[in-house]
Amino acid sequence: MKTLSVLLLYLTTTIMISQTKTNLPYFELPEASKNFTAGTVAARQIDALGFRFYHATDGLTQQDLEFKPDDDAKTSSETIKHIYELSKIVLNSTLKQDNIKSQTVLDFKQLRTQTLLNLKQAADILRSSDDISQYVIIFGDNTIPFWNNINGPISDSIWHCGQIASFRRMSGNPINPKLNHFTGTVKKD
Repeated sequence: MKTLSVLLLYLTTTIMISQTKTNLPYFELPEASKNFTAGTVAARQIDALGFRFYHATDGLTQQDLEFKPDDDAKTSSETIKHIYELSKIVLNSTLKQDNIKSQTVLDFKQLRTQTLLNLKQAADILRSSDDISQYVIIFGDNTIPFWNNINGPISDSIWHCGQIASFRRMSGNPINPKLNHFTGTVKKD
């Protein structure tokens, strides 16, 4: 009976993981918009971040998550949590919501999934918008223009994706060599 329970748990977990992996956005970049607007350009920048984050974090091991090159650096796990927090700022901006610190604790898979979903939702909102100036960053009574999303959370997250890619290479688990960042595609075998 115990063996059957363990087998059922294993199969259920495997199915859930494979479903989650296949349903996550940004394995490849979505098709580019035919129109160039502020919204489609901002959305494409977030899509590019999503693509980089997807692949920088795909297949990370516990060793990769705990890796840091020296005592003063953050671990890859801490960096992923930071990117998640930045993705919430971008999403909250597009939802016109205040940024309130959450005490929710998420594990790596939850952080990765939610970060990708946050980026996708924000990009979709921006893609359909004619006026992105309405998407200010809100911190209580302070509102900050959308510009700061570009040079702040979005650019910072892209920077950190590079760190994760470098750290995982140093810990012996480099990213998929079949990625083409220029086209946002993955070379098929």
